[in-house]
Amino acid sequence: MAGTVLLVVHIAAGAVALVAAAVALSTAKGRLHHIRAGRVYAAAMALVCVTALPLAILGDDVVLLLVAVFSFYLVFAGWRFARNAGGRPQPVDWSAAVIMALTGPGMWVYGAVLFPRGDSQWVTMAVFGFIAVALSAADLRYHRTSPRPGAQRIARHLTNMLAGTIATVTAVVVVNVDTRPAWLAWILPTLLITPLIAWWNRRVLRGRDSTPGIR
Repeated sequence: MAGTVLLVVHIAAGAVALVAAAVALSTAKGRLHHIRAGRVYAAAMALVCVTALPLAILGDDVVLLLVAVFSFYLVFAGWRFARNAGGRPQPVDWSAAVIMALTGPGMWVYGAVLFPRGDSQWVTMAVFGFIAVALSAADLRYHRTSPRPGAQRIARHLTNMLAGTIATVTAVVVVNVDTRPAWLAWILPTLLITPLIAWWNRRVLRGRDSTPGIR
């Protein structure tokens, strides 16, 4: 019964997060609708991640557990970059980035366990582990050179929030689309949305676009 309730809450929160992400991406940056949508998105994604942890434990699903930690960091870091307008990191920012940096190798280790079993999810663990290490390294590098308000902070906010959206879209695809091999459903949203993140980051860093903080 508890598992069913958690699953319903998990799915509902994911649906809300997707709608909020679409609103945030389609509304003018810095305007009230964008900021409110960002708040709803962050709250919904936090609920998605919180419910994913017990679901992973109940289902003995290590992949889901690692992806839940991965997703929670993305949203938390994106929210922190938006809130921390001064750019100076706090201990919680350092701690979160270090945990993420350790989660990446943890994914690689579990991928190495899955590989000899013939479980294709080792590909998921390998790719997500690389993303975890790359994003945490970029965030740690930003923290070391802070304070750096402006475009750099906005770019970190944008990258993490959109990466969190990838995690949500991935969950929807995995549940609803049957792919062969199975790992393709886990990787496809990353392959499709990552170029958008790179393009938008270039615009932000060149001063052609801006993404506000979530207030």
